Amino acid sequence: MAEVLVGCAGIVLLLVLFAIGVELAYAMGIIGLVGLVYLRSTNPAVSLLSKDFFDAFASYSFTVIPLFMLMGQIAFNSGMAEELYKTARKFIGHVPGGLALATVVGATLFKAITTSSLATSATFSSVAIPEMDKYGYGRKLSTGVVASVGTLGFLIPPAGSMIIMAMLTEQSIGRLFLAGAVPGMIIAVLFFLTVVGWCKINPGLGPRGPVFTWKDRMSSVPQVFWPLLIFVVIIGGLMAGFFTPTEAGSIGAIALIILTVLKRDLNFPAFTKSVRESLRMSAMILMLLSGSAVLGHFVEMAKIPALVAEWTVSLALPRSVIMILIIFIYLLGGSFIDDLAFMILATPIFFPVVLKLGFDPVWFAVIIGVSLMIGVIIPPVAIAVFVVAGITKESMGLVYKGCAPFLIALVLVLGLLFVFPGLATWLPSVLMKVS
Repeated sequence: MAEVLVGCAGIVLLLVLFAIGVELAYAMGIIGLVGLVYLRSTNPAVSLLSKDFFDAFASYSFTVIPLFMLMGQIAFNSGMAEELYKTARKFIGHVPGGLALATVVGATLFKAITTSSLATSATFSSVAIPEMDKYGYGRKLSTGVVASVGTLGFLIPPAGSMIIMAMLTEQSIGRLFLAGAVPGMIIAVLFFLTVVGWCKINPGLGPRGPVFTWKDRMSSVPQVFWPLLIFVVIIGGLMAGFFTPTEAGSIGAIALIILTVLKRDLNFPAFTKSVRESLRMSAMILMLLSGSAVLGHFVEMAKIPALVAEWTVSLALPRSVIMILIIFIYLLGGSFIDDLAFMILATPIFFPVVLKLGFDPVWFAVIIGVSLMIGVIIPPVAIAVFVVAGITKESMGLVYKGCAPFLIALVLVLGLLFVFPGLATWLPSVLMKVS
């Protein structure tokens, strides 16, 4: 019991460190190390700390992280996001709310590439909102769609978030990619219907944009054809077993670099910036994974996961109710902390509980993905809302109101996944017979 009390005290101190501004990776490492020293002794604790950090930074399987990050940064700094948006606008910008629909398409693809909800919200706040302003779109719609739609790439391949979830839960990356595809597409369709329905009710929110000729439309297709072909090839090859995740990331990164250089969209300063940013983001993620590993060893020695698992199973509650409580924790944490960071922090603690309750780990990964998508756009903090409000100088209240209709769509899909878990598990079971 004393070990459990030490573990609980450590988790409370972790929250205190984060509240006073200590980076989450360092806070996890510090609490994990101090806890291990207390429960064991200094030498074993330091040895375990060094081993966890070495394993994270020297692991071959983790090389997939900087490679996919480099892909995202090349796409970002070469102006690919703007090209995706412009092409979508030429095809559907003339319908009511068409520019918002184009934003759904462009931001979904961009978030899947870059893995960051914050980067997507920031990018499309600068790219899409001024364009919608130009055609008289209501700020409630324009800011709401940008804050909401960046979350979609959490599920749609090649979602970097799913790669990290696969590492945390020791699941197949290809299987998780497939599991997220159907729910992700359902959410995208619901976002489309939300925009169309909202603009039908209030046409002033999303006036029609200019009508482009088919010549103009087709002339824009080559701008996005090759990038999309690259992603289809690497994701298809990964799921079919032709590539390992690391090989898929390296092929994709090299192909994107060659493509952007040939198109003269990527100069040397932009390339060095892409490398620098991908290294920075990769180091951040690896530090989070390392800190999480140290903290995980501490809470494991404190017997917290086992105790929580036994306690939850012993509760006179249906397992679905317990799962709802876990989801609520992810919703709350995703609101206060970056979605990726909280996923890395919480998943090692709750994943054993989920297995003990008999839930499918692939289904759990998708459920948590949707939960974190909701978390970044709900009060009290709502990271994505904060970013959009800061860039556009709009009030948080207005952006919250703009997110509300899209939030309904996310909650609906979360409910559907509970009632029909096959939405997440059917596709990987069909296309990937063997893990």
